[in-house]
Amino acid sequence: MNWRNITTVYLKELKDSLRDRRTLISVIVVPTVVMPLMFLIFGKVTASSVAKAREDVPTVAVIGGSDSPEVLRRFREAKGMRVVEAKADWRDAIAAKTLRVAVDIPDRFAARLESGEVPAVRIYHYQGELKSENGVRVVERFLAELREDTVARRLAAAGLPKGAARPFEFRRENVAPPEKVGGNLFGGLVPYLIILLCFTGAMYPAMDLTAGEKERGTMETLLCSPVPRVDLVLGKFLMVLTGSVSAMVFMLISTAASILIGGAALLGGGAGARSAVAAAGAMRPPELPAGPLPIIDPLGIVGVMAMVVPVAVLFAALAFTVSLFAKSQKEAQSYLGPMIVLVVLPTSLGVLPGMELTTGTALVPLLNLSLVCKEMLSGVWNWGYIGLIFGSSCLYAGVALGLAVRMFGREEVMFRT
Repeated sequence: MNWRNITTVYLKELKDSLRDRRTLISVIVVPTVVMPLMFLIFGKVTASSVAKAREDVPTVAVIGGSDSPEVLRRFREAKGMRVVEAKADWRDAIAAKTLRVAVDIPDRFAARLESGEVPAVRIYHYQGELKSENGVRVVERFLAELREDTVARRLAAAGLPKGAARPFEFRRENVAPPEKVGGNLFGGLVPYLIILLCFTGAMYPAMDLTAGEKERGTMETLLCSPVPRVDLVLGKFLMVLTGSVSAMVFMLISTAASILIGGAALLGGGAGARSAVAAAGAMRPPELPAGPLPIIDPLGIVGVMAMVVPVAVLFAALAFTVSLFAKSQKEAQSYLGPMIVLVVLPTSLGVLPGMELTTGTALVPLLNLSLVCKEMLSGVWNWGYIGLIFGSSCLYAGVALGLAVRMFGREEVMFRT
């Protein structure tokens, strides 16, 4: 192995890749411009949609209640909803989104309340539909007020104070610093994006340097040079690794710059930014802390980048090896395209509830990276697991690189017909 030969091959491939438009788009344009812009637009649209849904006055159909006129009157006078008469097809109307909620008041509701019974009021809605869920919250708030008034009236009739039914209050208060909240919110999203971009950043250089060379007829000329094949494969591999790491670095830099320069303004300021942050973290806006918006610890980002390096080596070696079996770039793309599912699936498992970092999960490729990155971004540094994950990732990367070198030396792979 001669590092001078490896460097020469690497610089030659780097110069050729910088002239290739598809490689530049996948390595620079998509991570630097497209991804941050996509998420900023997603945040803006999400914040706007949530705001419109909250401003929408839900249409509520009341079923029954003719024998409880006082309850019906309070329903019609309640603020925040528009009460209409229930029609026979109210279920279809909810499914068609022309009606948000239907409330079924049981027979003799008011009389049963007075007699001490506990009748059940049913609320029919469209589960998962934002405006219908907002209507449910409005109706539940009204029914809670009606229930409190009934309790207060009963307490007054019994000569008891109003606080007898509610002897104490409780409130939630966040004590975690903003960086821990941000790490918990975005801990699953950041490694997901990084891993995905690392793989896609390696795909196109790998296809161009293997199947592309075969298709152009330059592979035979390269193999006839007096450079050992191990030097050739390592030089090409370093170019694929450069594409993988560059995609990750460009994405992190552009995303950080977007947030620092104009994130709050682009997301519509305070409430809009809070709604967008909540949507990105798969949380509802009311669950966000009332204090400063969550942030991500820069030290956690550095830790994530360090942990991703052996995974980038693994991706580069695998993409290079798989592309060697293809006779054209189109064939190589058909091989590497489905592999994105194999990359996304274990990474997505890391954001599932209850998925914890253990000795077993620390040995599962990509899943271990997703879990440990989530902890590091939250400020939790479990050095035992970090060392185990980094070591196992280096081992997997070494095996993959060894396989790439071996396949590059096999004539039946290089000149497959």
